[in-house]
Amino acid sequence: MHRFLSRPPALVAALIAVTLALGACGRQVESPAMPAPSRDTAPEMSAKMMAGERSSAQLAPSPAAGGGEALSQRHIAVSHALEVVVPAEQITEAWKAVADTCAKLDCEVVSSSVRKELRDQPGGAELEMRVNPKDAPQLLGQLEGVGRVASHNTSSEDKTAQVVDVEAHIKNRTEFRDSLRALLQQPGANRKLSDVLEIQQTLSQTQAELDSHATQLKLLMQQTTRQHMQVSFRPEVTLTEGRAANPIWTALRDAGRVMSDSVASLITLVAAFVPWLVVLVPLVWALRWAWAWRARRRAPPAA
Repeated sequence: MHRFLSRPPALVAALIAVTLALGACGRQVESPAMPAPSRDTAPEMSAKMMAGERSSAQLAPSPAAGGGEALSQRHIAVSHALEVVVPAEQITEAWKAVADTCAKLDCEVVSSSVRKELRDQPGGAELEMRVNPKDAPQLLGQLEGVGRVASHNTSSEDKTAQVVDVEAHIKNRTEFRDSLRALLQQPGANRKLSDVLEIQQTLSQTQAELDSHATQLKLLMQQTTRQHMQVSFRPEVTLTEGRAANPIWTALRDAGRVMSDSVASLITLVAAFVPWLVVLVPLVWALRWAWAWRARRRAPPAA
């Protein structure tokens, strides 16, 4: 024991070495085996990752490109509703001047009407036009020149979805029609008469659908490539011409109308009663004669 304790540094060093050796062995057993990638497999894995990134980039749409294409293909229908105040004697001239200006521009008159001034209605005019957007400012300037624009309402409607939908239908139907024609004209095909008739019937229906879609697309393009203008011309009304400012004239005019209506009702009543006189007059005369004859019979004879 004395000899064992006489060499403590050597014993401590040996114990420390044994402990470190056992700890290293334990760590090697607990840690899982992770095979390091070889030089051949590492480039292959990198290539697969790059290929996956490129495919994802191709599938994802580019926001800049998609946004520009969507904006360039938008179809907007613009409409204007205007009310122009013109002196009563100049309504026809103003209406004709605007229609002549439309004829000189890239513009077409859809409908027009003029109302003459009568005792019970004021004069006026309406004009409906379709104008090219580049000529719309000139036409609006003409309207401001012939009168005073009392109101101007502008509305727009996005018809892009409708146009895209109709164009897609036309494309699909066209391809289907062409395939039917190719099937019908295929040489050397032995088909039954019923099959040929069925193909021809389907081809006729497809062509009818194509014509309908083409007409719908034409109308949509007219609405989106031209601006619609609805113009209403009305006369100026001064305060002395209004009902509230001149109640006496209004009362006199209403009294005359009421009297006219009463006389008309009386004439109608007389006209309805005259045919009954043919029956009532003889009936009353017969009743009076019968009453007098009965009275004479009941009277006592004279003494």
